Amino acid sequence: MDISNKKHFLTVKDYSVSKETFDLYYDETLDMLITHPQPSLENLGKYYESEDYISHTDNKRSLFEKLYHFIKSIALKNKLNLINSLQPNKGRLLDIGAGTGEFLSVAKNDGWQTIGVEPSDRAKSIAKSKGVSFVEETGELENHSFDVISMWHVLEHVPDLDKQIKELKRLLKPTGTLIIAVPNFKSFDANHYGKFWAAFDVPIHFWHFSKTAIQLLFEKEEMKLEKILPMKFDSFYVSLLSEKYKSGKMNFIKAFFTGLQSNWKARQHFEYSSHIYILKNK
Repeated sequence: MDISNKKHFLTVKDYSVSKETFDLYYDETLDMLITHPQPSLENLGKYYESEDYISHTDNKRSLFEKLYHFIKSIALKNKLNLINSLQPNKGRLLDIGAGTGEFLSVAKNDGWQTIGVEPSDRAKSIAKSKGVSFVEETGELENHSFDVISMWHVLEHVPDLDKQIKELKRLLKPTGTLIIAVPNFKSFDANHYGKFWAAFDVPIHFWHFSKTAIQLLFEKEEMKLEKILPMKFDSFYVSLLSEKYKSGKMNFIKAFFTGLQSNWKARQHFEYSSHIYILKNK
């Protein structure tokens, strides 16, 4: 995406891997931020090379990892309840960026026909041990063949945004449901931590969305935003990492109160740390 006519918003550091700095530019039309420069596909992998990239591992070594996996177990139940409420008859589920496969595993055990896409061989091997099936890329899949497609904190990682949205449109059944979960740069915790906000996660987060951005991007493909749901746990998790980036250590007490404050303030304008967007075909 061209940034020549975009306003500079913030300079942010990659705290987890490279320690390099990147700039965020504001797209006024879409109300979103764009990371610049964006790594080439050839170099992108090295920015994920961290033992601490938690969605690619089932490790429970530290208190933080144990906390993360405890919260994730609650979130999994919520995700399953969500898809069952949206499609009571169940059917075919595609999860793009399936990680270590927990969501697809619980959905499969609940009667869904599941398939995943995941670029990380490490994460995929863990998922396969749980009985999760994969395709290498979505191009292998038939048109209009899924009742539900989910991307849990994945859309921000996709290099070609327009191409990805077109592909989601192609794969979704006319009556199907698309679920997109992404961080929200307009949240209280984002403003509070600024350049230390962990959910900027440059450069592997190419895009930083608002509610308006999601609505406008999907409207281009004749898809309508039906509902927005909060992800209230994210404010605590993100605040904890942000504290680490800011001070060099995880301050659980500060992070807890910042997360609490973020969720409290979000009630007024519905600007939570992360949102789940429910989209359907027009």
